Amino acid sequence: MNTKTMIRNGILAALYIAVSALIQPFGFTNVQFRVSEMFNHLIVFNKKYFYGIILGVFLTNLLFSPMKAYDLIFGVGQSVLSLLITIYTARYIKSILTRMIVNTLVFTFTMFLIAIELKLAFGFPFLFTWLTTAAGELTVMAVGIPVILAIHRRFNLEKMV
Repeated sequence: MNTKTMIRNGILAALYIAVSALIQPFGFTNVQFRVSEMFNHLIVFNKKYFYGIILGVFLTNLLFSPMKAYDLIFGVGQSVLSLLITIYTARYIKSILTRMIVNTLVFTFTMFLIAIELKLAFGFPFLFTWLTTAAGELTVMAVGIPVILAIHRRFNLEKMV
């Protein structure tokens, strides 16, 4: 990885952490609105964003999560799995908007891992927790599509890394 890519991924991780810190009380409950999750859409533009996103998720969970051990396994694992699925599907989907929609659906579906985490950590009911965490993820990721597309039009995110 070249220096430019490392620096940009470091900045991405820092942005993920900063945005998460702003909404911290709403990012770790059974109804999650972690606004920083919209950065997951960057993977649609270039797979090199993977490192910054994962580092941001890891450090956010390490710094702010009330259940660090669980979040470092399940939260980071859910992000890794979802990003890898999106990277794989991007080989077959050419439209950026369609990739972002697929990415949204992948992240929403894989929230079952977070529901398992919250069931183990707090005894929350699995299906209800999956529904509420998935609803929060769907909302943030759907709202993130026009935001990230607007940033892309301004800065060409495919060539930024």
